[in-house]
Amino acid sequence: MMQHTVNAVMADERAASFTRRSIKTDSKMQGLRLALSMVDLTTLEGKDSPEKVRSLCRKAIQPYDGQIDPPLPSVAAVCVYPSLVSVARKALAGSNVKVASVATGFPSGQFPLDVRLRDVAEAVEAGADEIDMVINRGAFLAGRIGEVRDEIVQVKQACGQAHLKIILETGELETYDNVRRASDLAIEAAASTGELRGGEVFIKTSTGKVQPAATMPVTLIMLEAIRDHYLVTGVRIGMKPAGGIRHAKQALHYLVMVKETVGDAWLTPELFRFGASSLTNDLLRQIVKTTTGRYSAAYDFSEA
Repeated sequence: MMQHTVNAVMADERAASFTRRSIKTDSKMQGLRLALSMVDLTTLEGKDSPEKVRSLCRKAIQPYDGQIDPPLPSVAAVCVYPSLVSVARKALAGSNVKVASVATGFPSGQFPLDVRLRDVAEAVEAGADEIDMVINRGAFLAGRIGEVRDEIVQVKQACGQAHLKIILETGELETYDNVRRASDLAIEAAASTGELRGGEVFIKTSTGKVQPAATMPVTLIMLEAIRDHYLVTGVRIGMKPAGGIRHAKQALHYLVMVKETVGDAWLTPELFRFGASSLTNDLLRQIVKTTTGRYSAAYDFSEA
């Protein structure tokens, strides 16, 4: 695996430049709607219950109860713990919203490998369309790269037909060089399992349990790894920044970065997601404001 050295100053400056783009009103509305369709609504708390998941699924299918023309899209997916996959599967039946599940000893990734693989297999059997795995950051930082690679390969195989999102937990990787190396490792390990269809594999910044989570420089570095892989292989790997993206304006900045780094082909939920449930209501608030000229109150939007 070729190792890339990241110029940290240039990465920071390039990422900041995307926040200074001017977006016209029509493009802004398109961007807000697109961002909404890319959200993975997520609940990963110890107090999660079947009713909470069903409520989240209702919001996923119909994010806003008011009248908007044209109607708003559903979000991309609902992400839950493996024990609640069957509840989400039933609640989302007949919709185009995917069921995602965290697995592999989320969020630490430190469980024995056989336990992590069983976690994946049971989530897929229960009906998960997508698996969000976490790499073992301790092994990666200790230089046990082959071990991390082998675990990704085995998890990908355990997914069967389910898509795989590989969480790097970039807030624990310490340097931009490590972020790039982990991105390349994850992509190459997943690709080694056989011919990939576009969007079958994502790389993802964070679990949302560690700070810092998603940042624009880190996402840019990961997008550049995706771009470089595509230029060599023609295979499109997906990207998911997760954690810390709370405002619609931030989401638009990320979409500009995607467009200018990997191109329009990635401006679809099949290749780009936001792991940011709190983002949803701000997107809705901005869509309503742009449509009606009036800001809605916070209580106009459900929390789940």
